[in-house]
Amino acid sequence: MTLHCENIPLARLADEFGTPLYVYSQSALTEAFQAYTDAFSALQPLICYAVKANGNLSILKHFASLGSGFDIVSGGELARVLAAGGDAGKTIFSGVGKSEAEIEFALNAGVLCFNVESLPELDRIQAVAERLGKTAPISLRINPDVDAKTHPYISTGLKSNKFGIAYADALEAYRHAARLGRLKIVGIDCHIGSQLTDLSPLVEACERTLLLVDKLAAEGITLEHIDLGGGVGIVYDNEDVPDLKAYAQAVAKLMAGRPLKLMLEPGRSLVGNAGTLLTRVEFVKQGEEKNFVIVDAAMNDLMRPALYEAYHRIEVVEPGNTAPFTADIVGPICETGDFLGQNRTLACTAGDLLAIRSAGAYGSSMASNYNTRNRAAEVLVNGAEAKLIRRRETIEQQLANEQACL
Repeated sequence: MTLHCENIPLARLADEFGTPLYVYSQSALTEAFQAYTDAFSALQPLICYAVKANGNLSILKHFASLGSGFDIVSGGELARVLAAGGDAGKTIFSGVGKSEAEIEFALNAGVLCFNVESLPELDRIQAVAERLGKTAPISLRINPDVDAKTHPYISTGLKSNKFGIAYADALEAYRHAARLGRLKIVGIDCHIGSQLTDLSPLVEACERTLLLVDKLAAEGITLEHIDLGGGVGIVYDNEDVPDLKAYAQAVAKLMAGRPLKLMLEPGRSLVGNAGTLLTRVEFVKQGEEKNFVIVDAAMNDLMRPALYEAYHRIEVVEPGNTAPFTADIVGPICETGDFLGQNRTLACTAGDLLAIRSAGAYGSSMASNYNTRNRAAEVLVNGAEAKLIRRRETIEQQLANEQACL
């Protein structure tokens, strides 16, 4: 059976738009967002999509149409949100290294709040707000020192991580913020990591953060919202499916009696399983110790396997009569680390089309021009309609900002 995205055969999309090609399902995006709104309906949270997962303008526009806010980590991401018709007033600015120019841009745009990650950042926001004659809404990102039990590169809530303000320093940090005249304290934030399939660390982080909320209230610092970040995992292979309803019930129980607005920052769980990377087999190479399926996609198109040794399911789009064999699925880049899958059993030959699943998050957004490769095109499918939402990059575009000076 040939593979489809919604009502369109993937092979037809590859023929029309070429490969490598990112294909996204609009209905899958909607269903993932609806899963959050349904699970947390009793709390009516502001769901702020984490733009870093996939910042394509059409995807941002779609989430904005569903009522989503946005979580950004750069001025560039704010520009994307605004270009897509997103509401700055429903946008949270996170990140450890906000520049003065980015802070000014965000203040002038009217962002909902800054998630502040250090005392020097508090002082910088105060200085920019004072220069502009504005008041900056701020929330402090507190590091609850909870082990997310995920890959160390995407764990963010431990003492050794660069993110957030240490739990032990939180009260004094809020006191410092309260003394700065151009800051308005509106919330508290925590985010402990990504790709969590065991949600108990998220519940523990919520509990520890709410203890701080109570201590702050006792000092006269009353907050308007609590932001529990994102991090809910998806199924790449055979992981447990996270139970959003159980998570929501646990959070509701902890928040009972507190007049706090809840905010969430999902990213991967909204777009990850909505995306597929299509790639064409160039050669099948038999090596001395293993076989290789060499495809036209590479680590510059999908960095996760090389960076995290991440697993993505790989399937033949139109299975034929080729006998299955075990091989590494690799790209043309001049790196041993340029693999998309290792020790996979497939039945394919040169010219066949492969589908790399669960590629909607941190695929196109982490793509590069390494080896002077053009970034892939992107297509959004809605039923029987396919729209090109990112044209394939050209060599001319890559070279446009460079000069050959002697």
